[in-house]
Amino acid sequence: MNITRRELHRAAMWMALGSMAAPLRARAQDAPRWIANPFALGVASGQPRPESVVLWTRLVPSDADDALGHGALTVKHEIFADAQLRRPVARGKTVTDASRAHSVHVIAQGLAPQRDYWYRFTCGSAVSAVGHTRTAPAAGSDVRRLRFALASCQHYEQGYFAAHREIAGRDLDVVLFVGDYIYEGSNPSYAIRQHGTRTPHTLDDYRGRHALYKGDADLQAAHAAHPWILTWDDHEVVNDYADDRDPAYTDPARFLRRRAAAYQAYFEHMPLALAPQGAAMRIHDRYAWGRLAELWTLDCRQFRSHHACPDPERDAGRTLVECAELGDPKRTMLGVDQEHWIDRGLAGSTRQWKLIGQSTQMSAAGFDTPEGRKVWTDGWDGYPEARRRFLQGAASAGVRDLVVLGGDVHRHVAADLRVRPNDRGSPVVASEFVGGSVTSRGASRASMDRMRRDNPDVKHARGDERGYALIELTPERMHCELRATPHPVQERASFTTQATYVVEAGRAGVQAA
Repeated sequence: MNITRRELHRAAMWMALGSMAAPLRARAQDAPRWIANPFALGVASGQPRPESVVLWTRLVPSDADDALGHGALTVKHEIFADAQLRRPVARGKTVTDASRAHSVHVIAQGLAPQRDYWYRFTCGSAVSAVGHTRTAPAAGSDVRRLRFALASCQHYEQGYFAAHREIAGRDLDVVLFVGDYIYEGSNPSYAIRQHGTRTPHTLDDYRGRHALYKGDADLQAAHAAHPWILTWDDHEVVNDYADDRDPAYTDPARFLRRRAAAYQAYFEHMPLALAPQGAAMRIHDRYAWGRLAELWTLDCRQFRSHHACPDPERDAGRTLVECAELGDPKRTMLGVDQEHWIDRGLAGSTRQWKLIGQSTQMSAAGFDTPEGRKVWTDGWDGYPEARRRFLQGAASAGVRDLVVLGGDVHRHVAADLRVRPNDRGSPVVASEFVGGSVTSRGASRASMDRMRRDNPDVKHARGDERGYALIELTPERMHCELRATPHPVQERASFTTQATYVVEAGRAGVQAA
């Protein structure tokens, strides 16, 4: 179930058909005169393949240009082989309208592998910022380096997106963002800036929340500087949702309407090729970087089992000591189809490094108490049999150089992964890094020290600082630099290296550098 070339062609075909049909049905304006620049949300690229990349923008007419926003609009794109925009390589146009929030998704195909490109959009008198992107290397090429940022959890109210300013200035091949791109909720006790709107439930609500985030200059800079690969967690819809259930036990049909609205707004604001179909959206995917690495992004929300032993009043993740349901082998984090997909992919991969981009911490993170082991039910600790199946499957297939990359928990983590967590009799079969949080608050140092004491597989855990992870892959090793700044993140914050870890090729487990 990888997103194949056929699926990309199909998506491109439907986008092209929509672009040709829209002028006939909506009399698209080819050359509107704008009072204010409608490209206020910037530009972005994503899903880099050897011969293609997705380019994105969205038109947001100002109040002065409101009349222009009621009809269809023609948006032109240009792609160049140089930063000076003197060597054009492709151009085209897309018709967009209010039904898709005037978003534009261009599947730029026929590009050269492992090549830098620059792009921009125009709509009448308006010209967008210039974005930079990069295609993936050819499938069989001998690649010596992959460098990327790992980021997640950017609560607008809890800090500034200074991490993205640093990411924008880095020499990277890609940004891997693993969830909580927006937050639906607020906590006034920790807010240093405001959402300014209510909790989103409708499509217009979610569009407004995404537009607020996309309006941040540092986030725009990171999108304009590098291609992004994305997956999601819960806050893109609502905290701790699981499949068709939200914490309030909303009627599933009603909640799925909310989820459909959230997924639609997410697609409208991301450089993605495949649009949602109602309340369903394909986000899990596979990417290759020559013979050096293969990356799978997982969806840990849409298909998961409901929480084990839920609170009858509010079904959110919670800490439990005793819950027999946790041992149910039928419970799943990914859904049966996605489990089989990733198992087959790992077993059949011929690339050296196998990377798993998913939304949360996979290593055990519970606490030992006099009453027993206390675990958090919304994370992988709440789905221990699913975790065991994943790691046992990889071990049984002889998968080497496997690294799990996560977010969600608002802490930097470096850990070993075993089929039986924290059991020295169970071999280390994979490694794990969690890239902190861009802004969202985390746990104290004392709490993290206790977690490491009760979970010897966790070699590093800090939740008192914010940041991201800077990762470099070579044939010899993975090098992970955990970049951090004090909480809350100030507008002009600077970052230091909290810790550095490596994973040596052929040797599972993390080592302090």
